[in-house]
Amino acid sequence: MTEQHAANREISAAEDCEFVNTRVINASPALVYEAWTKPEHLAQWWGPNGFTNTFHTFDLRPGGKWEFVMHGPNGVDYPNKSEFVEIGPERIVLRHLGAPYFQLTAIFEDLGGQTRLTWRQLFENAREYSAIKHIAAPANEQNLDRLEAQLQKMSV
Repeated sequence: MTEQHAANREISAAEDCEFVNTRVINASPALVYEAWTKPEHLAQWWGPNGFTNTFHTFDLRPGGKWEFVMHGPNGVDYPNKSEFVEIGPERIVLRHLGAPYFQLTAIFEDLGGQTRLTWRQLFENAREYSAIKHIAAPANEQNLDRLEAQLQKMSV
């Protein structure tokens, strides 16, 4: 990782239940928002390295459901169900409806051609946070790496 790339990342644990990842992305907020809200793009980058996705339901509206299966590189399928809480060009909030229970908030801040993406993953309690933190911390970074790769493809 280059120094500049490292300078564009920030990871922290807020209190004892939340991961906060911040990254400056070399893409406009509109393009980042498109990568989050168009299933054909989202399926390409969602999840850690080696995972693929099959989307079953993607109802992008407050109260709408997002049901999909993440296929792990080890052959294991991980069913997921979330509900969209808030949808807007500056912010997306969704609630993961299965264990581990969490709320994910993605904030897109315009930096004049670049986007500061803040990824806040708030777990229901410290026990769930502690149980998943060894997986979620690196997985969130891999997810953002994959998002950046997808944005590069979208920019061509």
